[in-house]
Amino acid sequence: MKFQTTPAFDRDYKRLSKQHQAKFRKLVPRFNAAAERAAAGETAPWPNGMRVKPVKGAEGVWEVTWSMDDPDGRATWEWVTIGDTQGIRWRRIGDHDVFASP
Repeated sequence: MKFQTTPAFDRDYKRLSKQHQAKFRKLVPRFNAAAERAAAGETAPWPNGMRVKPVKGAEGVWEVTWSMDDPDGRATWEWVTIGDTQGIRWRRIGDHDVFASP
């Protein structure tokens, strides 16, 4: 799955602790595999523990939970076209505060 990041995501990521950066990087291969299944039309592509769902009040923006503790870890993203294929644009990453401007 191809991806892009926003400048806000890049800034947010740099602010994460090394531990939380590592937790997010560990999620990415599983997330990419599930996103490939979703793009192919699979009806239930997201593993339950990943907690992928639309962000309320932000049409077209989705969230994924990548950590549930010390502190919680959330990232927002949207489907985009990159070249001629469907991809992901990572928008924000951090804790629950990312929902103020997803």
